[in-house]
Amino acid sequence: MENAASILIVDDDRDIRTLLQDYLETNGYRTHGAGDGAAMWKLLDNTKPDLIVLDLNLPGEDGLTLCRKLRAHSTLPVIMLTARSEPLDRILGLEMGADDYLPKPFEPRELLARIRSVLRRSTTTAASGVEKASRIRFSNWVLDLTARHLVNPQGTVIMLSGAEFRLLKVFLEHPNRVLNRDQLLNLTQGRDADPFDRSIDIQISRLRQKLGEDARLPQIIKTVRNGGYVLAGTVAVEPD
Repeated sequence: MENAASILIVDDDRDIRTLLQDYLETNGYRTHGAGDGAAMWKLLDNTKPDLIVLDLNLPGEDGLTLCRKLRAHSTLPVIMLTARSEPLDRILGLEMGADDYLPKPFEPRELLARIRSVLRRSTTTAASGVEKASRIRFSNWVLDLTARHLVNPQGTVIMLSGAEFRLLKVFLEHPNRVLNRDQLLNLTQGRDADPFDRSIDIQISRLRQKLGEDARLPQIIKTVRNGGYVLAGTVAVEPD
């Protein structure tokens, strides 16, 4: 178990927390549990989990607030658990930087599949690089593939969620090429989109904000009507 991935479960329901920890440990993971944000931050001071399963509805600071604060300084993968069925809650979770979401109630094996998928994408992205590059330059910006963050033209570091990092990297690997939602979802998450899946649009909106783009007239990630999205401009790869 020493080399097993570590999962932090943050849920105020002790029974659910215990059930998920037992199930994940049975399937080869190490786990930690926290009942609220304060307990989560305390655990993060002393442990380094590979992924956080974060409930939306928590006492004190809710999951959305905790995810936003976490994203200010970390790219740690987050799967958000939402007890509500409204699409808005899922959209807000993605906007705050969650890598995936799972509505309650759910089967533990479904959460296990999501965890494996997010960890696999995270590990693959971190280990790959573009032709063993360490940085990619575009439009006076730099994507640091080692640190997994952006550097703006003024030299300021901009943190990215894991989902945002993978999406931007896909665009930079296919510059000046129109990519539709299905292609982007498949390249970043390894799955096909359903007709109501807005996760790619949300992540692109977040990327544009971090790139300082005018949503009405973006210059870097452009919308192609009835086609998809395209990253416009010259891309330069810097070897490691």
